[in-house]
Amino acid sequence: MRHKSLADQTIVITGASSGIGLATARMAAAKGARVVLAARSGAALDAIVADITREGGQAVAVGADVGERAEVEEIAARAVAEFGGVDTWVNNAGLTIYGALGDVSEEDHERLLRTNFWGTVNGSLVAVELMRRRGGALINMGSVASDLAFPYQGMYSASKHAVKGFTDALRMELRLADAPISVTLIKPTSIDTPLPRRARNYMDREPSLPPPVYRAEEVARAILHAAVRPQRDIVVGGAGKLFIAGKEFAPGAYDHLAGQIAAFQKRTMAPRRPAGALHTPQQDDTGHVHGDQPFPVLRRSAYTRASLHPLATASAVVGLGLAAATLLRPGRRS
Repeated sequence: MRHKSLADQTIVITGASSGIGLATARMAAAKGARVVLAARSGAALDAIVADITREGGQAVAVGADVGERAEVEEIAARAVAEFGGVDTWVNNAGLTIYGALGDVSEEDHERLLRTNFWGTVNGSLVAVELMRRRGGALINMGSVASDLAFPYQGMYSASKHAVKGFTDALRMELRLADAPISVTLIKPTSIDTPLPRRARNYMDREPSLPPPVYRAEEVARAILHAAVRPQRDIVVGGAGKLFIAGKEFAPGAYDHLAGQIAAFQKRTMAPRRPAGALHTPQQDDTGHVHGDQPFPVLRRSAYTRASLHPLATASAVVGLGLAAATLLRPGRRS
């Protein structure tokens, strides 16, 4: 399946007020797409839309909580009213919690799942009904946590596992119905966005992302590639693909990395901000694509760019598989 060029598309992006969503919206608008930005931070979105419009782009803002089906339907209604329909729908809205599973409140667990999982479900089902006849691309934001688990981000990992299962099942049902809708799951590894600052934090230190860390624009390129030339799954960051492959070869060995992963998740010199944006948006983090990672940020992923071209994918995967087997060789398969 191949879709319209970006310049001929209307694209809905949830979680568009910062990070990957904002990077994608700006990049899509620069390529001529009509963009519908959705997030809880309506005022921040208005400012972003004003910037895009000044630069010659076409964009509208919709303040909405994706965890509420009625508000997601309002996003769709606004897209139809402004631009006549939707060609690509990107379910990007998401948050995380840092803390041991037993320490996190039930209210916080439920709010995370309401945004990460039910937000994706709501967006997907509304988008499918909108595109069932005219066709289009549905792009869901998973994570390497769709295939891996991380200590102190247990419910985030669970939500991304759930997004993967839902996305795979929906793809199969659309094929059975012969619907002209492609379904892509994007699986980024550590990405330089404000996500750690926006996290609900139960730890004694400010959270951080394990290296290597990639720029948000690398994810945006993968999303917009899938909007035109769909792929089933796209992993952003060769390191993420390496660890996914390694866990397949030796899952027990991956479990033994818990200590190193946990150590990288805690920063030593940053003040702790416990509340985050789980329940209420943080205005100081909206409008920003990048975060303040303590590690160097990689501008591109050679693996990801190769994987977007089918002839290069096979050799890239074989090479990463061999590297993963070497990395985890001391472990024993459990």
